[in-house]
Amino acid sequence: MTRAEFHARLAQGPLYLDGATGSNLMKAGMPRGVCAETWILEHPEHLLELQRAYVAAGSQVLIAPTFTTNGLYLAQHGLQDKVGALCRDLVALSRRAAGEKAWVAGDMATLGRADLSYESMLELYTAQAAALKAAGVDLFFVETLMGLEEAMAALEACRMTAEDMPVCCSFSVTADGMLYFGGSVYDAAEQVEGFGADAVGINCSVGPDQLESVVRTLARDLTVPVIAKPNAGMPEIDAAGNAHYSMDAEAFAGHMRRLRDAGARLLGGCCGTEPCYIAALTAAM
Repeated sequence: MTRAEFHARLAQGPLYLDGATGSNLMKAGMPRGVCAETWILEHPEHLLELQRAYVAAGSQVLIAPTFTTNGLYLAQHGLQDKVGALCRDLVALSRRAAGEKAWVAGDMATLGRADLSYESMLELYTAQAAALKAAGVDLFFVETLMGLEEAMAALEACRMTAEDMPVCCSFSVTADGMLYFGGSVYDAAEQVEGFGADAVGINCSVGPDQLESVVRTLARDLTVPVIAKPNAGMPEIDAAGNAHYSMDAEAFAGHMRRLRDAGARLLGGCCGTEPCYIAALTAAM
């Protein structure tokens, strides 16, 4: 997909993303602490079932489960030389689930380290972006970003790898729009837009009920489409360390409609959401 094709599609109306992957795979039996990417490839039926359900619910973009297929994370499992192979196989699974009904986005995410140099981040992201391009993704989706510097490094890596492929940048924020590594999403969004992002917004962190003001401000200040992919409310952690999300699908969809009215154009769900949440979201629109 080219950047022009991406923007032409968004000119026609909202684009529906998928919902959570990790929290649903844990429900399907993925243990804590394992390398999610290798577990998925060992149990492909769970991802295929989940992503096909998202497509049936109305998702027009599937985000491939390549969230942590970067050398920094994979080194923890002795797999730092498997970036290309893992991206290839995981994107192929999502492509099977998508068929001809949805685009497949290559997922890149926060490195979770505020102490890394820009050069180190750029090297890690460039290797991942190159692997995702070789795997045949339609666009890049860089999500759960915690700071401006890593966003800029990821965006530069994508642009160096594939100048004319769409790049979406999505930040994880507090309810007042602050980034976890410092600064605000408002300043960061304007800078990544100026650097060439094709869509900018927010994902994870909080529920859609807390983000209307943030989305409205982003939509007012940006010229590119705004992303809204929040959690199913704020999680409650039980004694075993499991997260439980209080917002049901209908409530989630109602709040997402308000985010659409506030200016969001790429709509989906993050932690705690399931295919029924996407079905309710698309029906509410």
